[in-house]
Parts: sequence; structure tokens; C-alpha cells
Amino acid sequence: MANSYCASFFLFFTTLVFLLPRSCPQSTNQSGDEHQILLGLKRYWGSSPVLGRWNPTSSDHCSWGGVTCKNGMVTAIFLPNQTFSKPIPPSLCHLKNLTYLDLSYNNFSTSFPTVVYNCSNLKYLDLSNNAFAGQLTADINSLSAKLEHLNLSANHITGKIPASIGQFPMLKSLRLDTNQFEGSYPAQNISNLASLEVLTLAENPFLPAPVPVEFGKLTRLTYLWVSGMNMTGEIPDSLSSLTELSLLAMNNNMLQGTIPTWVWQHKKLQNLYLFSNSFTGEISSNVTAVNLVDLDVSSNMLTGKIPDDFGKLIDLNLLFLYTNQLHGSIPPSIGFLPNLRDIRLFENMLSGPLPPELGKHSPLGNLEVCNNNLSGELPADLCSNRKLFDIVVFNNSFSGKLPESLDGCYMLNNLMLYNNHFTGEFPKSIWSVVTNQLTTVMIQNNNFSGTFPTQLPWNFTRLEISNNRFSGPIPTLAGKMKVFRAANNLISGEIPWDLTGISQVIELDLSGNQITGSIPMTIGVLNHLNELNLSGNQISGTIPAAFGFMSVLTILDLSSNVLSGEIPKDFNKLRLDFLNFSMNNLTGEIPTSLQNEAYGQSFLFNPALCVSSNNSIPNLPICRARANSSNDISRRLIALFFALGSIMLVGSAVGGFLLLKGQKNSQDPLSWKLTQFHALHFTEYDVLSGLCEQNCIGSGRSGKVYRVCVVDGEGGSRMVAVKKIWNMQNLDKKLEKDFLAEVQILGEIRHTNIVKLLCCISSSEAKLLVYEYMENGSLDRWLHQRDRIGALTPLDWPTRLQIAIYSARGLCYMHHGSSPTIVHCDVKSSNILLDPDFRAKIADFGLARILLKAGDLGSVSAVGGTFGYMAPEYGYQRKVNEKVDVYSFGVVLLELTTGRVANDAGLEYCLAEWAWRQYQEYGLSIDLLDEGIQDPAYMEDTFAVFTLGMICTGGQPSMRPSMKDVLHALLRFEHKSLERSPQHAVSEETALLES
Repeated sequence: MANSYCASFFLFFTTLVFLLPRSCPQSTNQSGDEHQILLGLKRYWGSSPVLGRWNPTSSDHCSWGGVTCKNGMVTAIFLPNQTFSKPIPPSLCHLKNLTYLDLSYNNFSTSFPTVVYNCSNLKYLDLSNNAFAGQLTADINSLSAKLEHLNLSANHITGKIPASIGQFPMLKSLRLDTNQFEGSYPAQNISNLASLEVLTLAENPFLPAPVPVEFGKLTRLTYLWVSGMNMTGEIPDSLSSLTELSLLAMNNNMLQGTIPTWVWQHKKLQNLYLFSNSFTGEISSNVTAVNLVDLDVSSNMLTGKIPDDFGKLIDLNLLFLYTNQLHGSIPPSIGFLPNLRDIRLFENMLSGPLPPELGKHSPLGNLEVCNNNLSGELPADLCSNRKLFDIVVFNNSFSGKLPESLDGCYMLNNLMLYNNHFTGEFPKSIWSVVTNQLTTVMIQNNNFSGTFPTQLPWNFTRLEISNNRFSGPIPTLAGKMKVFRAANNLISGEIPWDLTGISQVIELDLSGNQITGSIPMTIGVLNHLNELNLSGNQISGTIPAAFGFMSVLTILDLSSNVLSGEIPKDFNKLRLDFLNFSMNNLTGEIPTSLQNEAYGQSFLFNPALCVSSNNSIPNLPICRARANSSNDISRRLIALFFALGSIMLVGSAVGGFLLLKGQKNSQDPLSWKLTQFHALHFTEYDVLSGLCEQNCIGSGRSGKVYRVCVVDGEGGSRMVAVKKIWNMQNLDKKLEKDFLAEVQILGEIRHTNIVKLLCCISSSEAKLLVYEYMENGSLDRWLHQRDRIGALTPLDWPTRLQIAIYSARGLCYMHHGSSPTIVHCDVKSSNILLDPDFRAKIADFGLARILLKAGDLGSVSAVGGTFGYMAPEYGYQRKVNEKVDVYSFGVVLLELTTGRVANDAGLEYCLAEWAWRQYQEYGLSIDLLDEGIQDPAYMEDTFAVFTLGMICTGGQPSMRPSMKDVLHALLRFEHKSLERSPQHAVSEETALLES
């Protein structure tokens, strides 16, 4: 399955490649007229990635990008992806020797350009992926008689295909797919193209008609794509003469009958796509098409068993037989196929176990066998090759424990095992926070046991574990979580107070567990929650009024707990489709909006609840005013005011005392206020006593940084980093703003790749930020200060790549996992800190900006950031969005790959510009790379990351990828690096297991 970010990355990189200078032999007889024609094209079409580099002062147009010459004369124009929209000018065909013209992937929107009829020597014409409209002219054969390749696919061409299309005696490739052709296809005329090797008519709304028997005359065809064009009937035997076919795609039609035997015995067929038709009958038992790579006959009505001969298809990569009526067992021989990557057999009537060797001998990536009658255990070596990303086996009868090979299955993305009979402890490695790529885990209705880690992976979006035997406390949930269902387990403890990590959750079901404590007041942060079920626990206390903030909540079940007190009046703000407060100890009058028959069964077995009228909910009593209620209220108010007065009196006395103490000694801990964001074992005095000059480890724009040893638990100690803001009496408004921004952001963030702010200590004279201490210092220190320090060894490439990935995870969370979105505004190597295992964390949020909603552009009053890392628009437009961080991170990638600093006062331009110029002049040369990582084993991945850095530092913000796309790209490079280095793969696997 292709990802959109992969396609964008490929297209952009292809464009970069086209910018490289090209050379070709020149003739001393080169025509000056052709030079002027090309310059005219540049003036006419305007600037584009390639035309913008055509040098008008150079007489050697054969060296221009996209131009190919022979004996000094232009023979080929190659200009795809140039955003051209003006029509093709007649002057183009004044290049009399032009044989090759590619203008694909542009923005042409005219009718078919008949001006190309004048290009009399054309052999290759590619106008695909534009927006040409209208009909083809009847005299389409006016194109060059020498034409060998015609590609008009992916346009908006209508009408019928002209009969004259069959009058190109030398045509080898005809691509007319993905248009709006109608009527009947000119099968007889096309069958006259005796030299045709490629024919694509797919995805056009032709009139329903049988498969043309005439196509059997095209005996040189190697590629036949006729999908989605309303073909009916059976596949004719005449097509058996197409013995050179490597691809046959007839999917998404209305074909019937059986799949002919000749198809299964074709000697050269590699790709067979017959899915989404109405084929019946059995698959031939004699399958000898041993060159098959992709086989997809899904979504038909095939019956019988899967032939044993499928085990002979040793080149088979993709096997799709899903949504048929196949029965019997899956042949064990399929498990030995050496190249099998994707097997989808779901929605059949298959039975028995999976092939025992499945996954052991091939790079298996996707397994989907749900909705069958399969049984037994999952194969022991299912993920032994560490390629598996999808396991979809729900609605079967599988049993036993999960295979140990899943422990190192770090590419796993979707795990759907629900409605089976699995047992045993769920593998802890699957919950790994550091490396896990899982987004979906659905294992409900099994018999799994086990506990959760302290925090689940940040990228989880769906976790369903209901009806198992999981125990232990509720974990800190992930920032991207949308659905969490854990009903009917043995989960205990209290609901975590900090729920900001799941502020995006939509469905939350913890019913039928052993949860105690109260519902935290912070429940209101779940303002995206649509469904909440906490029934069947031992939750006590009152119902928080914060429910009133949950405006999209429609389903709420708090029944069968020990809740007490009144139902908050804030429930009048909600519009609930389902509500259940039954079997609690609630008291008082039910909020007015809930007093209607729609909630008639919502308050059962709460004897102290009442309503204002029996016309609302007949089963509940009417509230009666108590005679002494006003006296009770008066007494309570008097007591409350007395208590408040006492507190204010004591507070004033204490405040005066502390003020006197502060005047005597500003270092007295009583004059400091400690605000903690995590559980701490040290006091403000422990920190203050360590703020001496010998502990100073750095000095920044707004203050000094100290390394201080403080108490950590019983008798232990730990290092913390303390950032002291300059003397508060001299603190200007800008630095005060920096301080407040850092405290506000870091105090709320919980992410493994963002530095942890432990507490804030403030007084009238200074402010201190206390962070976790990162033993290995900054990335800048390891890249650029090794020579000065002398004791640091160069970072190898796997370590650098991991640092890039960890940093990208932190920024990705800020941009895509946090609400509101956070923009750092000062990403640089000195703000990327490293722990003892070189796990990177983003630090120093003094310039961070919070975007109140995605896409907002926030203006900044003063330019911040660091020269060499700042995006161009941040410097002169003063506009902030996530793309300024992407630019800065791109500079960090260039630092990691080149080893150069982001800005050197001795250079005329910054690193991003240097990299771009070097690439233009020399391409991907080894001289670009840092000497410490010029290892041939990683060269391809290092160049890929270098290229990604250049893409991130593009001048136009809209052309830069998102941090999510950057992270996905880096993860792909990581997996390739692991593939190329078995030794590192083993050590990485060990590290993952230990974590």
C-alpha cells in the first residue's frame, strides 16, 4: 500500500535530480534557430524547476536540463512536473529532429493539442497526467507515422476513441486509460496494431460489451490493462494466443464464468489481476504459471480448495484470494514461498491451521486471514524476518500463546486478533514506547493476561482489549489515542489525574473492572469524548461538574459504582443519547434537562434521587423542601465565611513573616515558591544550595545553567539541570515572556522525546527551572565540539539516525499529537539533548509558540531563533507555523550528515544554502558527508537523509513536508539500515528487548 508522503517524497526528489546539469556531445553545426526556439519556450512557459536554469547567455543549449541532442540538434524534450498551464506552442514542432516529447504531470487543460501533428518525426509522445479535455479528433492518425509510444492516460478526454487510432504501423505502446472515453472501444481497429506491446484502456466508462476476441491478434502484447471498463461475459479463448503477456489486469468488470485454464498455465505471466468480477468455479489444480509475482483473484465467487501447486510459485510476492467461497485448508507449501510478502485470504470458509513455516522463509509483511474457520496456534516464526506490519486474524478459532517471534516485531502497525481463543501473557515488547509503530491493537474477546507499562506508545490510535484478564493500574495513555476499550478485565487502581495525554480520545470504556478512587476533576479535558463507560467498578466520590465541558459527549454510563452526592447542574449543558447512573448512592434533584422519559431507566436504585414533578420520570419521588433547609444553608455559609476569614488572617501573618525573611536573606527557602510538575523527593533548599559557580555548565540567552545533585528517594541522589533566569529586577518583558512560555509548555508535556521539566522555583528576585539532567549533553557538543573537548568519539551513522528519529518523534508530537499545536521556533543541535544511551530529547522552549488551532499563522513581535536555523519567512515575514520547525530540523539533518555547523562566520552563506549549491554542482558526492560516516554499508541511507534535509529546508513553506512525513521517512531509512547491517540489527533487537 503506497503512502501519500512516499509519493510526494519521490516526486520532489525526481524534480531535484532533473535540476542537475547535463552534458551531451555538441556539433559544430548546431543550429542557432533551435537555440532561439528553446529560449522562446522559456519566455512563453515562464519559470519552472528546469526552465529556470536554462542560461540565456550560454550557447550550449544541449547541456540544458531536459534537453537531449544528437550531432548538435535537439532530439528530445523531457519536461514533466513543471506546472505548465499555457497550451503547447506551435514553435515546439519547429525542432525538426524532435523524436521524443514528454510533457506529463503538468497542468495543461486545453483540448487535445493538434499542434503536435506537425512534429513529423515523433516516436515518443507522453502527455499523461494533465487535464486535457474534449474529444480526440477523427484524424488522430495525423500524428507522426513513426510513432511508437502514445501516452494520453490520466486526462479528461471524452467521446469515442477514433477508429483511425489503428493506423500507426509502428506503435508499440498505446496508453489511453483513466479518461472519460465512452461508447464502444474500437477493438477491430486496435487489433490492427500488430507491433503493439502495451495496451491500457482501463478506467473509462465504455458501454458494456464482451471482452474483444480481436485482442487475440495482438500476439506481441506484454502488458494488457483493461480494468474498470464495463466488460461482460467470459474471458475468450482467443486471448490464449497472448503468450508474451507479463501483466493481465481485467479487474473491476462484470466478467463471469470460470477463469480459463490457460491463465493458470501461462509461462511468462507475472501479474494477474482479475479481482472484483463474478468468476465462479474452482481454481485449476494444475498451476504452472511459475513466473507469477502478483496474483489477485479476490472478490469473486470462486469455490473449491486452494491448489497445492501454489507452493510452486517461488516468485510469488502477493497472494490475494479474499472474499470468495474457498474451503479446506491452506496448503503448507505456501509457507515455504521465499518471496511472499502479502497474503490475504479473509472472508472465505477456510479451516485448519496456518502453514507452520509461514513467515520463516520469506519477508512476510502482511497477513490477513480474518473471517474464516481457521484454528491452531499462530506459526512460531511468523515474524522471524522482522518485516511483519499487519496481523489480521480476527473471527477465527485460533488458540494458544502468541509466538515468541512477535517480541522483536518492531515494524508491526496493526494487530487484530479479536474473537479467538488466545491465552497466556501478552508480550510486553509490543507495548514498547521507544520503538513501537503500532497504531491499532484489537485483541478483545480472548483470554490474554498481563499488565501494562507505565506509559503506552504515543502513536497508539486504537486499543481494544475488552473481555480478557489484564490486570494492574491504568497506564498513561498515548497522545494520539482515539479509542480505548478495556471492559471486563482485572484493571485496578485509580483513574490517572493527568488525562492530557489522551485529550483526543473519542471512545473510552473501562467498565467491568476493579477501578477505585474518584473521577478526577480533569475529566473535562477530554472535550472530544463521545462515549464514556465506567460502569461496574468501585468508583466513589462525587460526579465532577467538569462533565459540563464535554460538549460532544453522547453516551455516558457510570452505573454500578459507589458514587455519592448530587448530579451537577452542569449536565443541563449536555445532549446525551444514552445515560445510566443506576445503582449508585446519588442524592438530590436530578438536573432539569434530564427529567424526561428518555432517561426513565437511567437512575434506578438511587433511592435518594428525586424530580420536581412526577410527569417527568414516574418511578422517582418528588423532591420535598425541608423546613430547616434554609437554616442549614445559613449555618453552612457562616461556617464557610468564618473558615475563609481565618485562612486570610493566617495567610496575611505568614505572608508578612515571609516578606521579612526574604528581605534578610534571599536565599532562605521560605522566600521561594516551588511549583512541581512531577513527584519530587527534593526541596527548593536542595536546589538553591547547589547554585555555585563550580556547578555552572553553561550560559544562554536568558540565564545560566547549573548541574546540581539533589536527593532522590530514600538515601539516593540524582543530577538535575537548573536554568536560572537573570536577576528578576533587570528582567525585561521579552525574557519574562520566554520564561512563562517555557513553564506553560513544558509543565504540561509528557513525551519520552521532550525534556522533562520537574519543577519551577521562583522568588521576587529570580526564577529557576529544574529539568531532568541529560548526561551526554547536546548534539552540538558531539558534532562540533569534539576537537575542543578531545574525549568524545565520532558518532557512527546508526546512532546519528536514531538521534534524528528520536528528535523527530518529539517534534512530531508537538505538531500533531499536542492540542493546541506547539511550534518550538528554535530547533537546533544545541537544543537536542542526549541521555546516556543517546536517546535524544527536544529542549529549551523559551521561544515556543502555541497555535490555537491548526493552520493559524501567528505573528511574532521580535525575531527569535538562531541564524543558520531560521526559515526565511521567519526572518523577514515574522510568520510562525509548524514549517519553521521543519526547516530548522532539516538543518539538523544536514549537520548530522555533513558534520558541518549550521552557520560559520567565515562562510558567505549558511549550511542549507551550501548543501544546495554543492548538490547542484556535484550531485550526491561522498565529499558531502562527514568523514566519520563514509561507510559504504550506510551510504544510500546517508544520502537519503541528506536529501531529506534539503527538502525540509526548501524556500517555500508549502513545499516542505510535515514532521509526520519526515518521521515516517526516517523510520523507513532506519529499517533499510538495519537490513544492511545484521550486526547492528542484532544489537538493536537486544536493546529493544531490554527496554
